[in-house]
Amino acid sequence: MNWTEIRIHTTNEAVEPISNVLHETGASGIVIEDPADLIKQRHPQFGEIYELDQNEYPAEGVVIKTYLPSDNMLDEKVNEIKNAINQLRRFQIDIGDYEITLNKLEEEDWATAWKKYYKPVKISEKITIVPTWENYKPDAADEVIIELDPGMAFGTGTHPTTVLSIQAIEQFIGESDSVIDVGCGSGVLSIAAGLLGANEIHAFDLDGVAVKSTKINCELNNIDNKVKVKQNDLLNDVNMQADLIVSNILAEIIVSFVSDAWKNLKPNGYFITSGIIKRKEQMVRYELKQAGFQIIEVNEKEDWAVIVAQKINKESGA
Repeated sequence: MNWTEIRIHTTNEAVEPISNVLHETGASGIVIEDPADLIKQRHPQFGEIYELDQNEYPAEGVVIKTYLPSDNMLDEKVNEIKNAINQLRRFQIDIGDYEITLNKLEEEDWATAWKKYYKPVKISEKITIVPTWENYKPDAADEVIIELDPGMAFGTGTHPTTVLSIQAIEQFIGESDSVIDVGCGSGVLSIAAGLLGANEIHAFDLDGVAVKSTKINCELNNIDNKVKVKQNDLLNDVNMQADLIVSNILAEIIVSFVSDAWKNLKPNGYFITSGIIKRKEQMVRYELKQAGFQIIEVNEKEDWAVIVAQKINKESGA
């Protein structure tokens, strides 16, 4: 079978929503080419970028690449992708003057074209994300390894919003905590929570592909006994009390279920929100405070922010 590379030139803000669009269309092996990767300074503890070729990167904006079979459904799927991307403007997402180009590939080219972009990356004090095809030996006894196949589902674990989320989970999770992951995607945040000591994780996503992929990745990391995965629209009809809720989606979606997060958190529980472009940070802060949350910490990476809020137990005066 031959394959077609779909190349989308867009803005940094649109990376995650467009990647989600692509996965819902049945795409495999998403690659993100951000010119900032060529020049950014990195803390030596957290990650390395390998095999970056300056000629493959755009002068400005971001390029998202993915792959679809070159069959009689290709034109229909490309039109579906274009229509879905255009709909993102309804959520005030800046997609810029995006451009889609197609490039036909032979199957043997496609099979390895995207894998060269993924190498083991240390993203926090303890966690290293390792592609399933890489042989990797931990550098320290307490290093936590997450195995992930980026071809299975949305999220490679190395996007700034995911890195920020995992760093926050590592900081605020407690031994034997219960966790809710809203919009689980590839399941990387649920896996991180489980490997860092959470006892029970409930992972929700509206996308059936994400639900399936989270289950596969949890099995791959031997924590499927801890994670219950379900197809669900955010926290609608969810009635449980968790110690920590994490959600790495869009700012506009986060603010729509802040009150539900409050109801589903135990007193003094934490709500970790990411996927927030910096210019929308204040909007999320406002909604969290309106619901009664106290902002505990805000961290930023590139153009993105993670907000850690706490449901203060007023009765105890905490």
